[in-house]
Amino acid sequence: MLLRHLRHWFVCALALPGLAVAACGERVTIATHDGTQMPYSLARPAERLAVRGALVLLAGGDGHLKLDAQGCPKALGGNFLVRSASLFREAGYATALVDVPTDHQGVGGLAGFRNTEAHGADLGLVVADLRRRVKGPLWVIGTSRGTISAANVASRATGDAAPDGVVLSSALIHGTTGGVKPWTQQTVFDLSLAAIKVPVLVIGHVHDQCLRSPPGEMPRLLAQLGSARKQMVSVEGGAGPSGQASLGACEGRSPHGYVGQEAATVDTIVRFMQSN
Repeated sequence: MLLRHLRHWFVCALALPGLAVAACGERVTIATHDGTQMPYSLARPAERLAVRGALVLLAGGDGHLKLDAQGCPKALGGNFLVRSASLFREAGYATALVDVPTDHQGVGGLAGFRNTEAHGADLGLVVADLRRRVKGPLWVIGTSRGTISAANVASRATGDAAPDGVVLSSALIHGTTGGVKPWTQQTVFDLSLAAIKVPVLVIGHVHDQCLRSPPGEMPRLLAQLGSARKQMVSVEGGAGPSGQASLGACEGRSPHGYVGQEAATVDTIVRFMQSN
C-alpha cells in the first residue's frame, strides 16, 4: 500500500511545473528576426555547486530539438551536447540548449540558415539574454553542424551579445557537393574565422570517420582563427573506427559524437575554459 502511494506521489509530482522544470530546465522564449520567436532550455547546476558561468549549446543535425513546455528536448537526443549537458552542469555551468526559431520548425530545420547574418544575430540575443540570468563567463559550444552556428555568432556579435569564448567540436570542415540540398555545402569556413578574437578550442576525435569533419584537417581550421588563445585537442578512446569514412559516420553515437568518451571530452573542454 505504501509503495503504491509513493508511486502515485511520484507521478503526480512530475506533473507539477516546478519539479518538471527542475528535471529538464526552464523553457525561455525570446523574440528573434522578422517577428519570429526562438526557445531555449535553461538548466542550472545543483544548488550545492558554485556557478562558474553559462554555456550556449548548439546541437548539430537540423538543430530542431523540439523543446516541450518543460524545456525537454524531444529530438536530437543522440547529439553529443544534448547527451552531455548534465555533465557540464556538474562542472558548475548553467546550460542553454538552443532550439530553432518559429520559421524553421518544418522539415530541414535550420537548413541553410546557419551561416546567415540573421542567425548570428539571433544567437547573439540568446547570449545577451543568458548574461542577464547567469553571472560569470559565457561560452558558446557547437558540435558538428552546430559549429557553423557557433562560428557565426562568435565572428559577428559584439558587446553583450558576444561570447567570452567558443568551442568547435567535430567541426564541419568539408561540405558535400552535387546534392539536391545546396546548404549541405556549408562549412565553418563560410564565416570570417579571422574575426573571432575570443579564446577558441578546436576539439575532435582521432577516429571520427565523418566525411564532413576529418580530424586531420583541424590544424587548417586552427590556423585561420584570429584568436590569440587557441588550442587543438584530439580525443582518443571510447568507440573505435567505424569502417570507411562516410556521411553515415556523422551521427552522434559514434566517435564523431565522442561516444564512450563523453565525460573525458567534457572535462577537456572545462579545463580549457577555466585556463588563463
